[in-house]
Amino acid sequence: MPQTVQLTAADGHTFDAYRADPKGPPRGAIIVIQEVFGVNPHIRDVTERWAAVGYAAIAPALYDRWEKGFEVGYEPADIDQGRAHKATANEHLDQVLMDVEAARVAVADVGRVGVVGFCWGGFVTYLAACRLPVDAASGYYGGGIHEFAEETPDCPTLLHFGDNDASIPLSDVDNVRTKQPDVGVHVYKAGHGFHCDMRASYDPRAADIAGMRTTQLFENNVFHGDDE
Repeated sequence: MPQTVQLTAADGHTFDAYRADPKGPPRGAIIVIQEVFGVNPHIRDVTERWAAVGYAAIAPALYDRWEKGFEVGYEPADIDQGRAHKATANEHLDQVLMDVEAARVAVADVGRVGVVGFCWGGFVTYLAACRLPVDAASGYYGGGIHEFAEETPDCPTLLHFGDNDASIPLSDVDNVRTKQPDVGVHVYKAGHGFHCDMRASYDPRAADIAGMRTTQLFENNVFHGDDE
C-alpha cells in the first residue's frame, strides 16, 4: 500500500515523501518531482502509476522546508501560493537537491534510479540529472532550464515542452537544444501542464507520446531483471 514516509536530508532536515511499491520485486526506482502545487493528488497518482508498472516510486515533499504538508489544487490562488514557494525554493537549490538526493538514497537499495518531474519539478529534474547520481531523467515543461543549459546531464535525459506554453518561450527550448544536443528535447502541440489529467490544459495525445518516451527511457536505463 502507498504510504507517507519520513526522510532525512544530509543537513538533518526531516521531511515527508509519498512512496508506492510494486506488488512484486521492483524493476528499479523512480523519483517523482512535484509541480508547484506540492505532493498533491495528481503527483500521488503518478507515483502510484509507476509502482503499478513495477517500479518503487517516491515523491519527496520538496516544499516541506518552507511549509510542512503544502498541497493545493489549480485555482488562481493555488497557483499564486505555489509560485511563492517556488521563488523561495529557487533561492535554495542546493537544499532542494539535497532532499532529492535523500529520496534517491531511500530507494537506491532496489537498483537503478530514474527521476521524472513536472513544471517546477521538470526544472529540478534537469538539475538532478546534472548534479546527482541518477540513471535517467525525464523533465516535463520545466521553466528556467535554459538558465542552466551550460550544465550537462550525467545520464540519459529527455525534456518535454508544449509549443503553446505561455510560460516557456520556444526560444528558451531552442537554447537548451543547441547547448545540449545529446539531450532528447521534444516539443508537442500542447500548452503548459499537458500531462496532468486533473487540469484543463491536459492533452491526452501529448501526454501519451511523452509518457511512452519516458517509459522507454526508464525501461532502457533503470529497469533490471527479467519480465515475467
